[in-house]
Amino acid sequence: MKIYNTLTRKKEELVPIDPAELKMYVCGPTVYNYIHIGNARPFVVFDTMRKYLKYRGQNVKYVQNFTDVDDKIINRAKEEGISAFEVGEKYIAAYYEDVKELNIEKADVHPRVTETMPEIIAFVQGLIDKGMAYEAGGDVYYRTRKFPGYGKLSDQNIDDLEAGARIEVGDIKEDPLDFALWKARKEESEIAWESPWGLGRPGWHIECSAMSKKYLGETIDLHCGGEDLQFPHHENEIAQSEGLSGKTFSNYWMHNGFININGEKMSKSANNFFLVRDILKEYEGEVLRFFLLSAQYRGPINFSHDLMESAKASLERMRNCKETLQHIAENGPEGGKEDASKYAPFKEKFIQSMDDDLNTADAIAAVFEMITEINKDAASGMTRSEAKAALALLDELTEVLGLLRKDAENIVDAELQALIDARTKARAEKNWAEADRIRDQLAAMGITLKDTPQGVQIIRN
Repeated sequence: MKIYNTLTRKKEELVPIDPAELKMYVCGPTVYNYIHIGNARPFVVFDTMRKYLKYRGQNVKYVQNFTDVDDKIINRAKEEGISAFEVGEKYIAAYYEDVKELNIEKADVHPRVTETMPEIIAFVQGLIDKGMAYEAGGDVYYRTRKFPGYGKLSDQNIDDLEAGARIEVGDIKEDPLDFALWKARKEESEIAWESPWGLGRPGWHIECSAMSKKYLGETIDLHCGGEDLQFPHHENEIAQSEGLSGKTFSNYWMHNGFININGEKMSKSANNFFLVRDILKEYEGEVLRFFLLSAQYRGPINFSHDLMESAKASLERMRNCKETLQHIAENGPEGGKEDASKYAPFKEKFIQSMDDDLNTADAIAAVFEMITEINKDAASGMTRSEAKAALALLDELTEVLGLLRKDAENIVDAELQALIDARTKARAEKNWAEADRIRDQLAAMGITLKDTPQGVQIIRN
């Protein structure tokens, strides 16, 4: 598999340090609110990356953190009249609820800042001991200019850089580019921990360096996150980690592109800010997942009602194919072999697409080409064994994408069965008006009946 490595700005073959286990770290959410669609994209993309690596036989240790100490969390705690810890607990629980709907698997480890404080403090002290950091008024800052590679990930010259997001510029710093590793407590009500520099809490960037080191070691294979994290967050992670260890922090870096809303950049000020749980009120989680995978991850993706409707229709086409195969596998004629070799070229194209920098857009296209062929074969006649083989391959490929994991409820209750029987009777008696009336009644219930050589197939729209 080749991926675009942000660090080198070219596609490179992904070769793990230890073939037995690829070490992968993904920046998780700051848990002061429900996740929005911009958060959802990296979670879906890199969950798919993990699924694909495992599908190809690569064992993966996947770590995704929770930032549960932060200025925004402290402010939210004041707004809601609860502790910062309770804010974290509330929104971590909400995160798990939301991503479950998107078929995102839990990481192998979900470390929290509040549970990693000894390691963070030791990491900061180690940087001070090496002269890479200094204490000033209870704060601790990293000496950015002492790290010769600063700017290599975001491809910027240190002399052209300004202090980035969440970096407070104050008189106590030696250099405006120095960034906070530890922040002294400002008021008594603020959550804080004892440290060699007094009561305080970590800066934003140090937490990921410490958690990655704790669970994956000094050098990892792959670090992932949104494009917005390249600078300053990931740039500072590199400076901290390599400044302490003297070793490469991560061999590969993957960053997903931004999400635009109706062609405009998503922002709260523009009032085009969508929470995942609000989107889930209108669309199933699998529809949102399909939408987020419908474009190659590195490019921007535009979110709109029309595009979500298109994703919904495409997913329905996938589901209908699966339901057709399930129907034939249960009701079709005997005979034939359980062999899907006829569809092998589509599987090969799927793998080639995913191997080419996780090109899920082309991989999905390969699945739909296979579905077109399957539908032709189903219409012209397919045995149970052939349907089972085709179904197994469809499941194999869509599982990698995290799609078609929620089967339609094919439970036929007494009311539905009575309507099916009445329609069958009306058609046998050539009472087309009554048959059409029942068809319309079923359509209002979101159900279409498809007459096949193997009997009536129920399609839930």
